[in-house]
Amino acid sequence: MPSRDLHIHALSGLPLVQPGDNLATLLLEALQRDQLQLRDGDVLVLAQKIVSKSEGRLVPLDTVSPSPRALELAKATDKDPRLVELVLRESNEVVRHRHNVMIVEHQTGFVMANAGIDMSNVQQEDGDTVLLLPADPDGSCAKLRRALKDLIGVNVGVIINDSHGRAWRNGTVGVAIGAAGLPALQDLRGQPDLFGRRLLITEVGTADEIAAAASLLMGQAAEGSPAVLVRGLSFVRQEGCAAELVRPRHMDMFR
Repeated sequence: MPSRDLHIHALSGLPLVQPGDNLATLLLEALQRDQLQLRDGDVLVLAQKIVSKSEGRLVPLDTVSPSPRALELAKATDKDPRLVELVLRESNEVVRHRHNVMIVEHQTGFVMANAGIDMSNVQQEDGDTVLLLPADPDGSCAKLRRALKDLIGVNVGVIINDSHGRAWRNGTVGVAIGAAGLPALQDLRGQPDLFGRRLLITEVGTADEIAAAASLLMGQAAEGSPAVLVRGLSFVRQEGCAAELVRPRHMDMFR
């Protein structure tokens, strides 16, 4: 049965995350400040940026030397060739490009703009610094989940949330680029609808739905709410991962 009540709470007082910070400890301290305790079945949704920052995925652009391919694409897109070089390094292929736009297949398999590389909400000091996605978002979620289990003995789900555009609609939405401890994709094929008809193609992107709900509290700009607790979800306990959400290329009608 689906959940009848869902509680979504943005954790307060989380400090600006620095490379090497222990996210499990920071999250538990934030929960304590909000007088909350994690329970089995809770889900923590984390903004991609705090995970990337903790893992030291910051790159000063003045350390990057563009390749000939990066220079070519930079001219076509009117982008900084150093940024383009990093996009190429983080990607399997360039899917589309035009002025100010690069759509690529990231090394994780997700198709996204600029390989998820961003400068927003990144503290700038001497020169421009960009932030890459976690190298292994599913692995990052699994690691954090284990750390929380070791510290307080609870089984929680963890999702890394990022903002994505969509090929057929305007506006960005929160999606899961990493997940652990919950089914990222739920296959409902074969289950009956209200009238007993068997579903034939329905698969639910559960982790994406949770990520989108958390984004309502996280915001997209200066809200400063990069961690959200979701409580009251009903799902089968299993070890899922966001890689389940990547549509196989042979089924991708947009490429």
